[in-house]
Amino acid sequence: MEYELIAVLMFSSMMLLLLTGKRVFGAIGFVAVVAALLLWGDGGSEMAFSAAMKLMKWYPLLTLPLFVYMGYMLSESGIAEDLYRMFHVWMGPLHGGLAIGTIALMVAISAMNGLSVAGMAIGASIALPELLRRGYDKIMITGVIQAGSSLGILIPPSVVLVLYGMIARQPVGQLWLAGAIPGLLMAGLFILYIAIRCRLQPDLGPALSREEREQISWGEKLCLLSAGLVPLFIFFSMTGLFLMGFTSLVESSAVGAAAATLAALAKRRLNRKVMEETLRKTLAISCMFMWIILAALCFGAVFDGLGAVKAIENFFLEQLGLGPWQVLILMQLSFILMGMFLDDTAMLVIVAPLYIPLVGALGFDLIWYGVLYTITCQIAYMTPPFGYNLFLMRAMAPPEVTLRDIYVSVTPFVLIMILALVLIMVFPQIALWLPQWHYGR
Repeated sequence: MEYELIAVLMFSSMMLLLLTGKRVFGAIGFVAVVAALLLWGDGGSEMAFSAAMKLMKWYPLLTLPLFVYMGYMLSESGIAEDLYRMFHVWMGPLHGGLAIGTIALMVAISAMNGLSVAGMAIGASIALPELLRRGYDKIMITGVIQAGSSLGILIPPSVVLVLYGMIARQPVGQLWLAGAIPGLLMAGLFILYIAIRCRLQPDLGPALSREEREQISWGEKLCLLSAGLVPLFIFFSMTGLFLMGFTSLVESSAVGAAAATLAALAKRRLNRKVMEETLRKTLAISCMFMWIILAALCFGAVFDGLGAVKAIENFFLEQLGLGPWQVLILMQLSFILMGMFLDDTAMLVIVAPLYIPLVGALGFDLIWYGVLYTITCQIAYMTPPFGYNLFLMRAMAPPEVTLRDIYVSVTPFVLIMILALVLIMVFPQIALWLPQWHYGR
């Protein structure tokens, strides 16, 4: 049998298993191991073992459970709620101010967590009920929370970029820095859109009434600012020390986890229940990611052995006669299509063995491509009809927010994300300047 046909059979078998509802790591790992045994006999069984050893020896992977722990500690201890109260009081007098404060909250959570699910959970449980109570347009704020939560997979410390760095064999520190400016750029575009739209249509985002503003004294306002000092302290202790060269990547994640624990302890919220919930959720998420990476490494090893990457490169460049940029755009479109059915991790492990070597062969920077991949995942998350974030929001939103409202709400934010993606594709230095500056010093 032709190796190209074997590769197609592997890929289609994996997709078929995924459509049956099987777990991602189970479908990918099963196809990889069966293919290895059929192709190379007993020797093929060593591939899974080799992938496991490669995973266990990859030192930067220690950052994964530490950052997940940090995010859940901040969420379970209520520090995120304090932060939202601060934005609520200080931004409330503006039209659309609470929605702008929600985006700022999401940026802060992203800088402390690295997972979009955490931002969605906090936004839907804390911000959404308050915004609805204040008379904000339900369609606009539903889009705000979905768009803001998507920043968690781009702004450092992004867990998705850690996984991409391992699979693409790229430095995680450079990937984090590459995602920082694009993430803040998107957050800024979201805020600009909210401010302009609420200025033109004040009824969409009413400001706090004068009576309510007068009830909050300046002493209380200044006291609430201390809620912003906690995440600032955590972010500086983690990212600041790393950028200044005092800590390594793994050490900075350990410092961040310790700082989050100390913050919960200082606020007298660190109890048995908080610790148990934090550890349970951290273990569940970390184990899930470990199994997925293990399956991806095994699947990639079989694909490399078949020479599938070379076959795909030959198909696009020689048989179809496409140029490098045309191939890159087709890749991004395929991510958006897959994102209607799969989450970002599943997309990465399915196509990484194919796309990443091809991107390198086309002459593109793999750090820059990591940012493009992440932004495209964000767009795919929010693209109807089956975007991952759409159904997550439906599960968390109150009954008055319908699925139609959720679909309509994401349209302007998806367009803003596409604008940001095009800007970074046209001007790669938006993503590459910061890592080049930091590591070139």
